[in-house]
Amino acid sequence: MIAVVGHRDLSNRTLELVEAELRARLERLAEGAAAFVRAGAGLPLVVGRAAREAGRKLAVLLPAQGVVPGPVPERDRRATGELLVLAGQVRLLAFDPADRDACVGADERLVEESRTVFAVWDGSHSDGRDATAHLVAFARARGIRVEIVWPEGSARVRS
Repeated sequence: MIAVVGHRDLSNRTLELVEAELRARLERLAEGAAAFVRAGAGLPLVVGRAAREAGRKLAVLLPAQGVVPGPVPERDRRATGELLVLAGQVRLLAFDPADRDACVGADERLVEESRTVFAVWDGSHSDGRDATAHLVAFARARGIRVEIVWPEGSARVRS
């Protein structure tokens, strides 16, 4: 599995650049390699579409309440629906998608279950909202290969 993690605040142009770059990287991987993302809008959906275009399988991590899928935030519902259509595998994990720390824990789980991490990351340090640097360090500390994906011209939308 290839976990894909990264910034949530990517510009629309960056999402286009990242989708093209991920598709190219996924096409070069060995047969059977699958992408793995936590359900949501933005980057996760781009990963799903890139995996489909590259002919790769997609695994999606959904929040759960017990043994059934839990609710996802309104902003992520449409994208999650599309991801579920694209997914060959859905995994459930008990976490609250409205809780930043719970989401970081879910992303750590993605990383732990993967052999490689594609990190859509501009190299910035973790702050109170974005944990991409933490996830890169988390993967590296466990000996998991990390590939940085930050195509030329990429930008984040600062609020």
